[in-house]
Amino acid sequence: MAEIDTLAKRLEDLRKLRAEGVRRLQYSDGREVEYRTDSEIAAAIADIERQIAGANAPAKVVYFSTSKGL
Repeated sequence: MAEIDTLAKRLEDLRKLRAEGVRRLQYSDGREVEYRTDSEIAAAIADIERQIAGANAPAKVVYFSTSKGL
């Protein structure tokens, strides 16, 4: 669950960054990221949204039924 919380925080930060028109983001751990264009920020947002959706997806179960055809 911690991973989803981390992703949600990053998503919030990116959305705020994009709304303010800023291209540089500095995280609390000292990392700094600079985006060249708005489309890069949009792609990063879409990627994080995909990761969150994938983490929330239910596990898929596949059942196999085999036969020798006799």
